[in-house]
This record gives sequence, C-alpha cells and structure tokens, in this order.
Amino acid sequence: MIRFSLVLLLAYQGFSFGASVQTQESITVQKTREYKARFLLYLPEGYRDKLDIKWPLLIFLHGAGERGDDLNKVKVHGPPKLIEKGKKFPFVVISPQCPKGKKWDDEVLSELLDYACKKYRVDTSRLYLTGLSMGGYGSWSLGIALCDRFAAIAPICGGGSFIDVYNASGAKGKALRSLGVWAFHGAKDTVVPVGESKKMVDALRKFGHSAPKLTIYPNARHDSWTTTYDNAELYRWLLEHQRK
Repeated sequence: MIRFSLVLLLAYQGFSFGASVQTQESITVQKTREYKARFLLYLPEGYRDKLDIKWPLLIFLHGAGERGDDLNKVKVHGPPKLIEKGKKFPFVVISPQCPKGKKWDDEVLSELLDYACKKYRVDTSRLYLTGLSMGGYGSWSLGIALCDRFAAIAPICGGGSFIDVYNASGAKGKALRSLGVWAFHGAKDTVVPVGESKKMVDALRKFGHSAPKLTIYPNARHDSWTTTYDNAELYRWLLEHQRK
C-alpha cells in the first residue's frame, strides 16, 4: 500500500485585510497510489469571528485549460475569478487544480471533500458542486457518485454517463432523485455539444427525478459559464437546497 500524500495550498481570501495569505498544509492517508492535490480556499467574511456558525461548502472544478501546477490558472474562470475581483460569497469555496494530462478523479475529490468537512466549519447538509467543461463532466460524475452527500450540483457545458444514473439503486437512488440539479449549456457549443447536458437531464427525468433543470443559452458557444457564474440566482438556488 503506497502512502497517498494530499498537499493543500490554501489561498485565504475575503477577510478584512487586503492581500491573500497563502499557507501550505499536508495530510497523509492510505491509498493505492501517490497523488498530490492543490486547491484555492476561500473562507467567507465572518468565518474567523463567528465560531459557532457552520457554513455551506461550494466545490468548483475548472476546465481542461487550467490543469497544471500553477494555482493562478484556476482563477481565470468561475467563482475564483469573481473572488479575485472582490466578490464575497456566503460559502466556503474550494477550487482544486487537476494535474496536467489528468482528468478529475472521483476518489481524489471524495478525499478532498472528507478533509474539508473535517478541517473547516462546514455544514454537511449544504454541500454544493459546480464545474465547467471538463469540470462539468467532473461535476456530473462526482455529483452522482456522492449524491447522498451533495445537496445540489450545477454542471456547465459538461456531460456524463447516463448509465451511472440508471445504476443508482436503493438509498442511493432515492438520494439521486432528490439531488438538486441545474445544468447549463450553450446551444452553439462545438466543443461539448449541448446534447451532452440534454442526455443527462433526460436520464434523470426517466429515472424519476422530479425537477432537474437545464438552461440552454441560444446564442452561446462553449463559454456558457461566464453568464452562469455572474448570475446571483445560481447561488440563491444552491442555498435553497439542503440534505436532511
């Protein structure tokens, strides 16, 4: 059994002081391979002062173009970009970076989620997941795999395996049917066809999910994420969902 080292590069943002303060931490767990994961961490305003409050957690998965070992690349889109511009979120936001040449790994992300829930004051009934392009695929995959833990997911211009939907049974099937799902896609996307999102939402409806949402932007190409993440309604919708 090879020791699995999870190295965490944390970017603390959004406090009363201006500049981000970055520190490194590491944890070691037992896994079958060695893997290093780095991520940006945003702690909401009041986190350090209101010690009796547990906060919602939002995990953001970037696209293929932001892979590597430079965390600044993760800040070019989505919530990390907005945070850099000064936007304040009512979530703990974790934005991991996928290594160069790799794809999002459910096992690694699951370990990261476990760590975050233990390390930070997180409300485990309000765990949310979103991502774009390759991160949209990752959101579908991890969201279905951990549908009993996430309250809601918002995959953007991604896709997944509808077989994973139909394979959910028993308690997991019940959890999947109650998972909040809001997918987004551009109708003119030539990188990831809009049919990828339609396929997943259709599978959920056939599986008995009562209300999966799909927003299709008629004039958008692959970048359907800028409009989505700029819309405050997305974050309000996420916060409406809670695991019992």
